[in-house]
Amino acid sequence: MDNKLATIANLFQGHEIRSIWDSKREEYYFSVVDVIAALTDSPVPRRYWTDLKRKLINEGSQLYENIVQLKMNSFKDGKMYATDALDTKGILRLIESVPSFKAEPFKLWLASLGDERINEVFDPELAVNRAVEYYRGKGYSDEWIKARLNGIVDRFKLTDVWKESGITKNYAYGILTNEIYKTWSGMKVSEYKEFKGLRKESLRDNMTDVEVTLTNLGEIATRELVKKHKPYGLQQNKEIARRGGNIAKNTRDDLEKELGESVITRKNSLHYKYLDENLLENKKDKEEKVDG
Repeated sequence: MDNKLATIANLFQGHEIRSIWDSKREEYYFSVVDVIAALTDSPVPRRYWTDLKRKLINEGSQLYENIVQLKMNSFKDGKMYATDALDTKGILRLIESVPSFKAEPFKLWLASLGDERINEVFDPELAVNRAVEYYRGKGYSDEWIKARLNGIVDRFKLTDVWKESGITKNYAYGILTNEIYKTWSGMKVSEYKEFKGLRKESLRDNMTDVEVTLTNLGEIATRELVKKHKPYGLQQNKEIARRGGNIAKNTRDDLEKELGESVITRKNSLHYKYLDENLLENKKDKEEKVDG
């Protein structure tokens, strides 16, 4: 199941699963009919899906409520037609709803993932080990991994002081984080990701060490300012977030003045790149072909 781009479509080897990236939701949506065709022997997958959808409605399944219709290219004539689609979570729930022997390997895979997560509840070190192994597999150095884990802990320290300041909703954390980013970099998180050619990938995992340092500085400065001035509510915390971000901006300005160039770069750690809704050839594969 290792492939160029880690989306749910990679599970269906030998089957083309149409997908669309929703930049606003930052989520992939997949054609339900294509998944049904991959999981069953039905000669008419669309009819199979119609019957299953009716069953889900009768059962009051929330899965049905999550279905959206998006225009996708038809395999037959290449024209765009409205197509039932689900996000990654919905597709995984759909797999569990399909009574087909072809779906059994997927169900076993899902069960093994669930078992891993339950074991991590009892032994959190397993989750840390999994993260370290993942980063090592991506080629990151142990020094980078250590700094990344420390950064995650620092982020929790920031959200902790925000909670004490009356900030409890995830959307509010996002608003305050964007204030820090906009002040020092000139971009919101989503804009920064787009600038670097990212979608669901982590922004910090694709930053240079200078960019990460400036991000950390802005958040640490914000944390200390919150502790000092004790703002309460979203508006007061937004002002403090801007002040924290401004400390990072001043550092950025000083460094760029000495370097004579911007420290914000489009560089990322991806081995692939996007064009519209399609994945282009793996950059590493391309380089190997040239070198060979």
